[in-house]
Amino acid sequence: MDTNKTFTLVPPARLEGYGVRLREWADADLADLVALYDDPEMARWTPVASPFDLDAARAYLAGAREGQAEGRKIQLAATTDGLLPRGEVLLFRSGSDERDLELAYGIGPAHRGQGLGGRAVRLAAEYAVREIRPRRVVLCIDAANAASEAVARSCAFDLTDEPPVRRVSRGREVVLRTWRLRA
Repeated sequence: MDTNKTFTLVPPARLEGYGVRLREWADADLADLVALYDDPEMARWTPVASPFDLDAARAYLAGAREGQAEGRKIQLAATTDGLLPRGEVLLFRSGSDERDLELAYGIGPAHRGQGLGGRAVRLAAEYAVREIRPRRVVLCIDAANAASEAVARSCAFDLTDEPPVRRVSRGREVVLRTWRLRA
């Protein structure tokens, strides 16, 4: 495998395993997006708009579709039944190194504590390794986000000794640590 090339992201036709089904977002999911993302914890750890209302959901879905059409990212609703979105998994080229695939995820408040985040991340990571074949699969997590760090550890990610990743989210700088999927 040539790890010096970047990659184009194409959404999977179907991604299922570990009791999780990942699917593309649909227009009918707008109210579910609001239920998932209009939450203080989502606002704390993710760059989504806050408050997150129907207008924000429409803009979010439009951005997801634009990124997908450009081959830059894939945003998939995380479900257990193929229907009701309980969260989301994102796959995108890392801003630190475009040869790396970064995963991010969010689980709605009503669905936390059930292992869904870990199962969705594991499924997406396995898909990325098998089908996309980036140089590395990484997670970038705020050190104060103990729940996300626990998910990383449970999904075979190790904390790297790389310098922190600094990003601006809603006008404030966030400092993230890089976790990489074990070979």
